[in-house]
Amino acid sequence: MGAADVVPGVSGGTMALILGIYKRLLEAVRSFDSTLLRLIALRRFRDAAEHVDILFLLPLGAGILGAILFFTRVVSLPNLLREHPEQIYGLFFGLIVGSIVVLLRTLGPMRWRDFGCLVLGTLLGLAIVNVVPFETPVDAWFIFLSGALAICAMILPGISGSFILLLLRKYEHVLDAVGHFDFAVILPFALGAVCGLMVFSRLLVWLLKHYYRVTLTTIIGMLVGSLWLLWPFQARSYELVRGKQQLVHSTPVWPTDPSGGEALAGALCIAGIAAVVIIHMLARRTRATGHGLL
Repeated sequence: MGAADVVPGVSGGTMALILGIYKRLLEAVRSFDSTLLRLIALRRFRDAAEHVDILFLLPLGAGILGAILFFTRVVSLPNLLREHPEQIYGLFFGLIVGSIVVLLRTLGPMRWRDFGCLVLGTLLGLAIVNVVPFETPVDAWFIFLSGALAICAMILPGISGSFILLLLRKYEHVLDAVGHFDFAVILPFALGAVCGLMVFSRLLVWLLKHYYRVTLTTIIGMLVGSLWLLWPFQARSYELVRGKQQLVHSTPVWPTDPSGGEALAGALCIAGIAAVVIIHMLARRTRATGHGLL
């Protein structure tokens, strides 16, 4: 889940669904409530730890933190995204397609209403990726908002927090800040993440509890629409902004040279699809033998 939350492809929520720990994750998130505050006030710390399923959340949090540090200090994804956009976006594209395949399989036979929600979600996804400007503010309030929106992906199957940052044009900015321990960015982002988890997560949990199929098919549709932005072969336009070349427009194009970098991008796309499907199959086999993390 940690690696999935860092890479703008598979969401942590999707990985939790694939691995069979999704319900436990939802219950752990919902446990941060007034009961927890009362237990802490009464100094019943053991009961408070059990209430939030601390033995589950601690290794989960350690995995997410470890993945963030690895992909910012050991293997810098922001640098790779700048230097090799076609190959990295090819991998992201494959991960998203694989997630769509897995999520559709979890729904079973599609109904007419499902197709309607799928189309609605696709149109919404296309609108989002085409409306968000190519340059967004770097002020603390926007970093706070970015953190609040990104954290929702931890419990939302289909959309990764990193993908939200990618849409908001803050993926490189935030990961660079983490890699260089820039607390002027890290602190507002972390505060936004905490507030988002406390506020938005309850709405998402309610929607998934009462309208699970409608919510999930709409999310899958949004993923389909987002493929427009993640298609690795784009005609990109740049302008000089504040002394740096900034991307101002991008339109998907069909690859014209199937050799070299484009061939590698295609191979990484296939690898991304295969990775998600294989993980899903292994998780199902593990649960079938009774050793899943349920």
